[in-house]
Amino acid sequence: MADLVIRGGMVVDGTGAPPHVADVVVGDGRILAIEHPYTGAARRSLDARGKIVAPGFIDIKTHSDWTLPVVPAAESKVRQGVTTEVIGHCGYSVAPALPGRVEMLREYLAPSAPWLPFRETTFAEYAETFPRTSVNTIMQVGHNTLRLMTMGMERREPKPDELTSMQRLLEEALDAGALGLSSGLFTAPGSYAESAEMAALGQVLRRHGASYATHVRNESDHVFAAIDEALAVAEACDIRVQIVHLKLSGTNNWGQAPKVLAAIDAARSRGLRVHCDQYPYTAAGNPLRNLLPMWAQDGGVETILARLAAPAMRTRIRADIAASGLTSFGRIPSWDAVRIAISPHHPEYAGTTIAEIADQRSCDPIDAVCDCLIADRGATRVVIASMSEDDVREILRSPTVFVGSDSFALSPSGITGTGKPHPRTYGTFPRVLGHYVRDLRLLSLPTAIYKMTGGPAAALGLIERGLIRENYRADITVFDPETIADRATYDDPHQYPTGIETVVVNGIIVVDGGEHVGTRPGHVLRRSSRGVG
Repeated sequence: MADLVIRGGMVVDGTGAPPHVADVVVGDGRILAIEHPYTGAARRSLDARGKIVAPGFIDIKTHSDWTLPVVPAAESKVRQGVTTEVIGHCGYSVAPALPGRVEMLREYLAPSAPWLPFRETTFAEYAETFPRTSVNTIMQVGHNTLRLMTMGMERREPKPDELTSMQRLLEEALDAGALGLSSGLFTAPGSYAESAEMAALGQVLRRHGASYATHVRNESDHVFAAIDEALAVAEACDIRVQIVHLKLSGTNNWGQAPKVLAAIDAARSRGLRVHCDQYPYTAAGNPLRNLLPMWAQDGGVETILARLAAPAMRTRIRADIAASGLTSFGRIPSWDAVRIAISPHHPEYAGTTIAEIADQRSCDPIDAVCDCLIADRGATRVVIASMSEDDVREILRSPTVFVGSDSFALSPSGITGTGKPHPRTYGTFPRVLGHYVRDLRLLSLPTAIYKMTGGPAAALGLIERGLIRENYRADITVFDPETIADRATYDDPHQYPTGIETVVVNGIIVVDGGEHVGTRPGHVLRRSSRGVG
């Protein structure tokens, strides 16, 4: 007897093929049959008539390693239809954490993971002891973390023994099943790395058949050079590269989406294995300190805060931003475009812009930025409206750009339900399917589903996941195409979407009738010679 039969839904199988009506039969964690009609017996039958039955969504770009240990039910993700998350992006990973360096890693990740307990751990121990969650997870090791563990925040090239140490730590993570290496070349200490360092790490990835995901060095005025740098690593090391959250940031770069897509397509045409992803919003999210000029980010937190307190340094910061815009984000229309998401010491500022804070305090916006950072000991997070809607739509149209939230799993209640985080945390996938597919008809439903399921599954090398196909793992999302919609806003982000009716992870129902039932059937998926599974 089957465990579950989902009857009469429109199956969109994740390949990009048109929908077809079928019954999807689940048992022992797998899809046993796709028939119309299914006449066998099942312990549970769900009526999916009028609904879409799709593979569970793969969030290929997340930071949920910062939150899953404290919210393992992953409510904000699984209630979007997400069944698998790739974590450890942008050069940030919680492991390895070496003896004597745990506090440094805790301080470094404080703007992003203030609630997370840190401990001394190898990557293998971290993966083995990761809590059971409601979603599958795929882990990466972060280049910034490797640099912190090896040479702290020093702005220089690694010595030969330090580079060897980073390579050894990377190899240990890969042996433990990590998908590959992520980098965050836009911010310290990753920004201190030159091409030779990344190529040396890339050779380790090549030997293991692992991949490289990069938040490129610049997403605004030097975005094309930054993309070329990522492609050069892929070509020199013969590895797959993922350019994460593809965007054109800063008002003077708006309108160049066709050009950036053409550059990536040209790389693919000459044989490079390059993928990219995007979230469907015009605002980014980041620690506030990452908006400062690179020189102002040098050193540890104490060094940075002392620098920000000095009037002469503020004058220099003000001049640099006036001349070049925000680091990696480019020029913004005004300081109204930068909104506080989380301020540990001034929670009342959540949802308030830097311009509003400056007005309240009768001070210059740069003084407001520096004062907020000092009060929060560098842990302030912000949302930055730095992209154009036209570019977002142009990139979203591309069937080769996958959907990734660049967010973390949250719960509206409890410790992670504070502040006003980016609405993508609750709304990314329903926003694509509701706003851009149904309402604007920007792309077809099968194409959108492919960008969330079969496409990323193939890019990641997932074993028997990402499609509605017999004998594949039963990761399934059932939704109403007429009502699916994001509800999260910048002013009120902690809101679940509508229209997601059922979510199945490894054959176990997690969302039933739109409600989380408390099950945690997710697995840690590890890379091997066969793929990721």
